[in-house]
Formats: sequence, C-alpha cells, structure tokens
Amino acid sequence: MSARWASGVWAGRTLGGVATAAEEIQVGERLVRVSSPDKPYFPERGLTKLDVVHYFLAVGDGILRALRDRPTMLERWPRGVFEGATIATRQTNRGDAFYQKRLPAGAPEWVRTAHITFPSGRTADEIAPSELAVVIWAANLGTLRFHPWPVSAADVERPDQLRIDLDPMPGVGFEQVVPVAREVNAFLAELGMTGYPKTTGGRGLHVYLSIEPRWSFGECRRAVLALGREMQRRLPELVTTTWWRDQRDRPVFIDYNQMARDHTVTSAYSIRPTPQALVSAPLEWAELDDARPEDFDVLSMPARFAERGDPHAGLDGDRHSLEPLLELADRDGLEAPPER
Repeated sequence: MSARWASGVWAGRTLGGVATAAEEIQVGERLVRVSSPDKPYFPERGLTKLDVVHYFLAVGDGILRALRDRPTMLERWPRGVFEGATIATRQTNRGDAFYQKRLPAGAPEWVRTAHITFPSGRTADEIAPSELAVVIWAANLGTLRFHPWPVSAADVERPDQLRIDLDPMPGVGFEQVVPVAREVNAFLAELGMTGYPKTTGGRGLHVYLSIEPRWSFGECRRAVLALGREMQRRLPELVTTTWWRDQRDRPVFIDYNQMARDHTVTSAYSIRPTPQALVSAPLEWAELDDARPEDFDVLSMPARFAERGDPHAGLDGDRHSLEPLLELADRDGLEAPPER
C-alpha cells in the first residue's frame, strides 16, 4: 500500500484532527474497523488512535516484513500514552497497558496463529501476522509495540534470525553504543556475514542477522554470547557480557539472553510508548554515525519510508551459518545454556 503523508496530512486529514465515529479502512482485501478513532494516544504530540493506524499503513511494507508469519506478542496501550501510565507485569498484574501473548477473543478468522511452547512447558496460539490488515487490526486494539519471536510459524523451534541487543547502562548515551555497533558490523563482515542495524526507539541498538534455521534457541544464545565476548576483547572499555546488572562495569551490555526462548525485542517500526512517540528505525550502516533516536517518530518516519524504503529489505535474503560463531564459542569454552 502506498503512503500519502506529507506536511502532517494523511489523505486530507490533519494529524490530531477529530473523528466523530468509528471508521472502516480498506487494507488489502480486508475491511478493518477502527473504533474511537479520535481517542488521544499521544496527547503531547496531538496524535490520535487514527493517526497511529495511518502511521502503520504508511510503513506497512516494512512492519509486515518484520512480523510476517512470526509468532508475535502484542504490547497494548488501549488508553493511549499519558503521564503516569504503567504496564501490567507478572508481579503487579495491574496497569494501564498489558502484554497479549495469546490470540485475543473475538479475533477475525483471517488472523493466523502459530503454536508455541514457553519455557515453562505451557503452550499458546500467538498471532502470526500474514498480511497488513492484521497489523491494523492490532493497532485498533491499542497495540503500539510488536514483539515477534525470531522464528517462523513453519518452524517455531529453530530461529532464522540472530538478534544482537546492544543495551546501554543507565546514564549511557546512544553515542557510546554506536562504536560497539560498528565493531559488531566489522566482525560480522570478517565472518562473511551481513548485519542489519536499527534503533530501539530508546538509547540502544539492535543488529539483526538472517541465519539458517538449523540451530536451537540455546545454540543461538551461545552464539551471541561468543560474539559478545569477542566484542569485550576488542572494546574492553565499552562492552560487558556480565549478566548481573550490579556487577557490570562497562557502558554497553550485549544481552545474549534476548535469544532465549520467549524473549523478544521490539520489531522495526514499532512505536515506543513515551510522550515523544519515537519509533524503532531500521538504518543503513552509512548513516549510523549521524543518526539519533529522536530523529525517528510517528510524524517523521512515513516521509522517510516513502523516500528511502526499508533499509531491512534485504534481511530475508542470504541466510548465514552459525558455525563460525559456534566455533568461537567452543574455543572460549562456552556451554550451551538450558532452553527451559
């Protein structure tokens, strides 16, 4: 679907404008109902639910590429983002927002699912978006961030993506994460691999790597730990792989546990639930030094996408072997962690 978004206007509607009734939007072959389209979602930016829907339409090819046929947890903010809003956790079970791991009741019959197993051994049918209409349906439910597994519905036991999470410690700026990402890219290139970077919408960066679906979650986690240890050797003043937060003494933690079963990272083009409505932005390596997380939000990303397309368009191309990273793990004596 082509995007028509310029100067804050979508198809004749001013962003933040008032809609008075439910609207139906044609998305491919589906007619998707948007209830309460004028509900404020990001009041500090003047953005409504309908504006969020139009944002996802504008970046449709990109977010569908990030989610297509992957079991995906929804992060739902049905009341929008407002001062003091909180998200429910296992500990509190109360909040203004919540995570939806199972297919919501009343979902249309065209919303496909994938059957997954959690570390506890319990199972669930989680949505696995197969078309953009599913994304828009989820946005109507208040979904701002999508959390896809690194597997496809065709094989939920063997990841086909390696996700490298560069997680800055409190008080550490984005500019300190960038050189770590650069070194990750250089190391992957030495191994004949191509990584794809994106902002998180916060101060961190993710690097994605397309891999052959041959290895377990535990082996993938071991591979990222091996990469992290290599970065620690190359950038000892910047990188740590120490798991316990209070024992980390370097600015950037390479979070290998994000490759554990049922651990996910925010998808490309998801919206961070903060007043600024920043988004997770795929990048070209050449623009990394000049990019800043605040450059990419619900208002700016559609024009960027229309002009430049999706920098992650090639991610599902060549799939790499994990053997070089697993050989490094063997040399370092790293054991495969348990999967459950």
